Amino acid sequence: MSEIQRPGALYQQVAAAIREAILSGEFEPDAPLPSEAQLIERYKVSRPTVRNAIAALRAEGLIDVRHGKGSFVRSAGLPAVTIQRRIGRTTGGRFTTHDGEVWNEAEEPKTYRSHTTQATGALLELDEEEALFGCDRLLTDPATGTRVIHRTLIPFTTAEASPGLADAPDTPPAAIYGLLAKAGHTLWWSETVRARMPLPDERAALRLPDATPVLHTARVTHGTDDRPLILEELRVGADRAELAYKITTDQQPARRTRT
Repeated sequence: MSEIQRPGALYQQVAAAIREAILSGEFEPDAPLPSEAQLIERYKVSRPTVRNAIAALRAEGLIDVRHGKGSFVRSAGLPAVTIQRRIGRTTGGRFTTHDGEVWNEAEEPKTYRSHTTQATGALLELDEEEALFGCDRLLTDPATGTRVIHRTLIPFTTAEASPGLADAPDTPPAAIYGLLAKAGHTLWWSETVRARMPLPDERAALRLPDATPVLHTARVTHGTDDRPLILEELRVGADRAELAYKITTDQQPARRTRT
């Protein structure tokens, strides 16, 4: 392509031209972009203009800059891992999660005491500043290296009513379900998913490229009286993972007849 002649700031013109080349397939996914010198020659612009254009495309999420290697077109392929958001139960009555998938712990679980925020309190149907046990886990998928952050929040009232839970808030979620069932609860779960941009610590822990959102799931375990018992949050890079669900029909309540 020869020297560009379009309205707008010069770096925006260069960014638009590179964007077109990416979307047309001229620059393929996972392939390196031409070097700065080649882009300068191609578009007849200065080095700062090229760098500003690359920065704009990074912010859009179209390219990654790999230190020491250059700029690469971001892959638009299939996600590296499918996370099954499924809860099962073995013939022996033990609860299972992730459809039997195994995740490695990248770090030791971190347990702490905390309190509800406006957001977590609403999910747990508690006021703000209610006491909680918390446990954070950084997990990795052994096959793909995908990282996820898993957090369990347990209200003190739930822990006190479930023998053994207050002494071990780092109990894995499936085992917590077993303790809650043993305490007399018939369990069911609700879950919401949203996409958002990561906080700095999330971006570092998950090793996310620039302009990459996270998928943030919030799973609430409910007891027999429908009262929320615990909250689990899962955060994973949207460029690495997809979530899969098994959907079944709910049993409809019997219709009341007038007498």
